[in-house]
Amino acid sequence: MLRPLVAATLIALGGSSAAFAAATPVTVYKTATCGCCGEWVKHMRDAGFAVKTIDLEYPQLEAKRRQLGVPDAHASCHTATVGGYLVEGHVPAASVRKLLAEKPAIVGLSVPGMEANSPGMGEHKPGTLRVYRIERGQTQPKTYALE
Repeated sequence: MLRPLVAATLIALGGSSAAFAAATPVTVYKTATCGCCGEWVKHMRDAGFAVKTIDLEYPQLEAKRRQLGVPDAHASCHTATVGGYLVEGHVPAASVRKLLAEKPAIVGLSVPGMEANSPGMGEHKPGTLRVYRIERGQTQPKTYALE
């Protein structure tokens, strides 16, 4: 029942999800020693994104976060940029695709900390992972999606 709807959505977006995702490169800033960051990169590549990684020492990663405007409340172990947006932490590829398709007037998305059931952190339990919006001047996190 959902397959025709998904297929129609992908056609409307210009083809397969892999083709859609590959159209926009992802740059990931991380430390060389973070294994879960590597797993998230694999998740994004498996979803069809063209991912470039830049390994930084932790102090430089923190400086990069500040430069990009990641609020401390949203911080995680890696920071990515995609299509003019920030993606902080283990945000699922589906949420990134949704972000790129909808183009909301926000800074980006985050999964703060290191959620155990997020991509790259272990088995995912659908409907349990809260993805947050990053907005300028934000005082309270707002949910973007429940993945």
